[in-house]
Amino acid sequence: MSPAQLSVEVRLAEAVKLYELGQLSSGAAANLVCIPKVVFLAKLSDYGVDSFQLTEEELIEDLRSA
Repeated sequence: MSPAQLSVEVRLAEAVKLYELGQLSSGAAANLVCIPKVVFLAKLSDYGVDSFQLTEEELIEDLRSA
């Protein structure tokens, strides 16, 4: 892996972790890595991170208020 590729991978891993911890939104994490949000969301599965982060209770509440 070239230094440039390694840099991209490290930034992506950082963005994924910050998203997983709830410290960045998916849009902010994508901006950090300079990729479209949809690409970032697709990459989450490579790291074993769910792109859907609502709890069951939050989902039920959302359905009630819809």
